[in-house]
Amino acid sequence: MPAFSRFTGLAESLPPTVPFVGPETQERARGEKFLARLGANESGFGPAPSVIEAITREAPLSWRYADPENHDLRVALGAHLGLAPERVVIGEGIDALLGLLVRLIVEPGTPVVTSLGAYPTFNFHVAGFGGRLITVPYRDDHEDLDALVEAVRRENAPLVYLSNPDNPMGTWHSAKTVTAFAKALPETTLLVLDEAYGETAPASALPAISALSDMPNVLRFRTFSKAYGLAGQRVGYVFGVEETVSMFHRVRNHFGVNRLGQVAARAALQDQAWLGQVVAQVAASRDRIATIAQGHGFTPIASATNFVTIDCGRDAAYAKAVLDALVARGVFIRMPGVAPLNRCIRISTGPEAEIDVFQEALSEVITALDLR
Repeated sequence: MPAFSRFTGLAESLPPTVPFVGPETQERARGEKFLARLGANESGFGPAPSVIEAITREAPLSWRYADPENHDLRVALGAHLGLAPERVVIGEGIDALLGLLVRLIVEPGTPVVTSLGAYPTFNFHVAGFGGRLITVPYRDDHEDLDALVEAVRRENAPLVYLSNPDNPMGTWHSAKTVTAFAKALPETTLLVLDEAYGETAPASALPAISALSDMPNVLRFRTFSKAYGLAGQRVGYVFGVEETVSMFHRVRNHFGVNRLGQVAARAALQDQAWLGQVVAQVAASRDRIATIAQGHGFTPIASATNFVTIDCGRDAAYAKAVLDALVARGVFIRMPGVAPLNRCIRISTGPEAEIDVFQEALSEVITALDLR
């Protein structure tokens, strides 16, 4: 049967890809479940018991649509951040919010600046709206802020992306440095500041809310998917100057954030004691992963996230061989996608039992690779 013929030329030109191959897809291909799920930067420590209780209480009302204004969650987030709720917009995770922002700004041919190897979902959205990606290499495994500013000015780009702490390397810049970077940008360039891993970072890494709050060309993106343990609920948020943030209401999916997600996020925000426990568990797990890596002569890169990127000390082919062998032994991990970052593998933090599986499997893998 012939295909429908009136798709746009842009849609026809795009490859049928997704930014990440999910662990479920890999499990179907393998024909068995992973023993350790350490590749998607989820929180294996789970949401707070209070959050599960809130979801359970609300579940009988799942027949109702969610509040399209996300009112109660915006009010709660506003109080948490010290901002008016009108300065906050909720979306289906940071991924969806990035897509909306790109839709608001990018037209075919629009230059967009990011780092080479940075979060691929942002690139996916830029390509989907016909934007022209301008990439600059990392410097010493950090996003190169000077090079990003230079590229923005050279290309007159209306959009620049920075994740701090960074994905996929886990590195970070100080709040002072990020603030200076934001202020060095032209007023006509909007900074996409992705702070998905902010809760697991040192306090010195995140600019104070007041440091950037009066800048109409800065939007800060955060999520409940990482430290709060709600990746499956898909709840993220963006905040900034009201006049900038309000543009999202023109294009967002008003019923996109489901009812249980809104309730879960509010409950998670209220249970800061649980968040503190998770952050401590993440830090301990990072330390253990780093120790395991060092035991095999690998170099763990200092991380402010809920994962550790490990420099395997050789080329990309060797790192890929380590990854493939771990996957074959039931350990789901990932690795950065472009050189020189792809000399590394990346391990999410997780419960002790899963790190035990990783430790044993890595020993087997290194022994097998050394004997080849």
